[in-house]
Amino acid sequence: MTHFTTTVHVDGMTCGHCVASVTEEIESIDGVDGVTIDLNAGGISEVTVNSDRKLKHESISEAVAEAGYVMVDNNA
Repeated sequence: MTHFTTTVHVDGMTCGHCVASVTEEIESIDGVDGVTIDLNAGGISEVTVNSDRKLKHESISEAVAEAGYVMVDNNA
């Protein structure tokens, strides 16, 4: 089985509850089988998404927005 890893950056998470909210929303995307977040409280946090298919950044961005946060350019 092929596995894909997508890394994005999210602004504004400050605590474990934020991480849990973003993780829950991203895990609801079809094909996602794991989410790891390197929390940078109040700054830009790195979010790694493991999936069984290539994901559209728009799908991840929408899930992050649903949790109340903003995905930012990976070069930020």
